Amino acid sequence: MKIGQSSTMSLANPPPPDDFNAAERAYIRRELDEVFTTLPAVSDGFLVRTRKTGPNSGEPKIPPAGQTLLERGLMRLERHPAPRLFFTEAGFVALKRMMSDAQHADPKKFNHIRKELGIE
Repeated sequence: MKIGQSSTMSLANPPPPDDFNAAERAYIRRELDEVFTTLPAVSDGFLVRTRKTGPNSGEPKIPPAGQTLLERGLMRLERHPAPRLFFTEAGFVALKRMMSDAQHADPKKFNHIRKELGIE
């Protein structure tokens, strides 16, 4: 910043909020990363395991980061045929911002996602 320059930001154009916290970003990167030479697609959703035993047998076993995404309305749970988490409209907007930022998602590693989202 130059001497004499104001340090206040313009309220007309505030910076976008951090859509995902660090745990959520790590979860998203893990789910969208290449698995055994297979490139996952955002449109396929994130597979959620089900509980095998106990009083909640058959219920989805949602990871903590997935749970916070659900609670904040950035993802939704669909149970059939197998439970999966899908991004909501707000989640897609946040994901697009995340994938556009090289600090949060390596452009080379996630090139397949960037193409799917129309970033490149």
